[in-house]
Amino acid sequence: MRRALVAALALCADGSLRPKTRRFLTGLSCDELQFLAEFLGASILECGCRYPRSRAQLSLRIGEFQKARRARHAASADHDHKIILLREFLFLSGLEQAPVALRFGG
Repeated sequence: MRRALVAALALCADGSLRPKTRRFLTGLSCDELQFLAEFLGASILECGCRYPRSRAQLSLRIGEFQKARRARHAASADHDHKIILLREFLFLSGLEQAPVALRFGG
């Protein structure tokens, strides 16, 4: 299952970013990979789109995801850690648009 999650999540990345994204994903636990997949799946189902791309859209979507998850699951001690991994995955994969200063090297 772990290998399938890595492959599926890596395919979500922009083409040129897939190798770097795959390396990042291979370092994650199965639980962390499932968390990332759950976020992307929920985004697709609830937003009617692939996923939100701007920082503002993603922040709103992550907040909604956290609220829904808390309602379904007991708060886990590593939830904040998983949110950090989610943000890193979204950035590395090109699913989150980088801030203008980063995109233009300034």
